[in-house]
Amino acid sequence: MKKKFLWGAVIALFTLTGCSNNSNEKTTSTPSFDEVLTTRRSIRSYDATKKITEAEVRELFKATQEAPSWANQQPSKYYVAMSEEKLAAVQNMVGGNKDRISNAPVLIVSTFERGKSGFFQGNQTNEVGDGWGAYDNGLSNCYLIMKARAMGFDTLIMGMRDADQLRELFSIPENETVMAVIALGYRAEEPNQPGHRDLDEVVKFF
Repeated sequence: MKKKFLWGAVIALFTLTGCSNNSNEKTTSTPSFDEVLTTRRSIRSYDATKKITEAEVRELFKATQEAPSWANQQPSKYYVAMSEEKLAAVQNMVGGNKDRISNAPVLIVSTFERGKSGFFQGNQTNEVGDGWGAYDNGLSNCYLIMKARAMGFDTLIMGMRDADQLRELFSIPENETVMAVIALGYRAEEPNQPGHRDLDEVVKFF
């Protein structure tokens, strides 16, 4: 009788311990695709206390490899500033956005290789030409910023940048067109939700 009582007490103790541990575990939830779309914003103020690891940045770039491109040419290239020296240098190459991204822990230079997307056997396929490289780069960047939001990060794509200085800083080859600098970090405050044009202004059904 005593043995049965002791075994019952042991089992009850383990059960209670297990429940207690489970209740203390952090619960994480993955946002839905719609939540990623609706919560993504162009962030112009970053939390200086929060950092991002190289491993996390690598996870972002794995997502960009899933982006479609012309004949799977994959023309997009990325140059990542994470050291204090490189971050400071890039901050001086983004014009009026310098102060806005001063606390972003990662700055990414996005480029594409010319003569790949939009070409077949070295010949331009249609009048858009290397514009298809920019198109594919935009798709790749879209995957990047959406994956970033899904991971809880925030971004700002900047078209104001000094391409020549960036090319020199990162030894970017001449056959690559420098497109944008993308800030990556955590929002310091909640941004306003911008308005959108009426759907019928941008979509026509026939």
